[in-house]
Amino acid sequence: MANQLGQALKTARQTKKMTQKETAENICAQSMLSAIENGKYVPNAKLLIELCQRLGIELNTISLASNFAISSQPSLNAKLDRLCNLHDYEQLRVFLLKKSTINQLQTAAEEQAYYYYLAITDFQIDHNLTAAKQNLKLALACNETGSLTSVLMRLTLISLSLVNLDQGQKKESEQLLVKAMADINQINYSENLNVLFYLAALINYQAGKIRAAVDWLDQGVTYITEHNSHYMLANCYFLLAKIAQKTGQEDQALENEHKSRFLSELFTEKIFDQI
Repeated sequence: MANQLGQALKTARQTKKMTQKETAENICAQSMLSAIENGKYVPNAKLLIELCQRLGIELNTISLASNFAISSQPSLNAKLDRLCNLHDYEQLRVFLLKKSTINQLQTAAEEQAYYYYLAITDFQIDHNLTAAKQNLKLALACNETGSLTSVLMRLTLISLSLVNLDQGQKKESEQLLVKAMADINQINYSENLNVLFYLAALINYQAGKIRAAVDWLDQGVTYITEHNSHYMLANCYFLLAKIAQKTGQEDQALENEHKSRFLSELFTEKIFDQI
């Protein structure tokens, strides 16, 4: 857990071309930041949130473990990967709207991925919920059978749930979340499924359902670690820290401390080797 958090903070700091001294100023000692980045110290809730805010790490900025193909052309998929991993949503939209990109869409799966990514740019660039919802619905329509064995289908459903919540449509949001998470343990594992637990928690957190948010995070941590993965655990821990802060527990929050210990116990040496 400490290695995962430290690496995430270090990567964000280096991306912003900030020194440790600049990042730590008025937050903590530079030596403490160095210890965090090197996996020697796990920051408490208050410190973690302050560092993430300084580095501009947002709760809704998530990279998939692996992106979905929008073409049979490796060069197009490689460009999509690069823009998504950089969170360069402006250029991603430009890329997606090019005729040369659209003309390469050949299968229903590629079209579904295309509309999913286009919806992400609508949400991230100008928070255009109407456009995002329309493109997410187009993505769902590409799966004519409505089968939930598709990871992208579930990601689209839960993304639509988040958009509906943003529009104040809580009932529709909850229905979509339930559908997205239904029998998730019954389908073939993919690291992208880890995102679903995090987003389910985030949706409940934003809806003011704190207990439900914590429950989804508990399930997510178990699901992720049972599959020998570390992807999204740092985000789950950060959301737990936000919940601790929101409930007035700050860095002494018993639940947050319990979760930190829980994550440390679940992180086996094998998983540390993968980080």
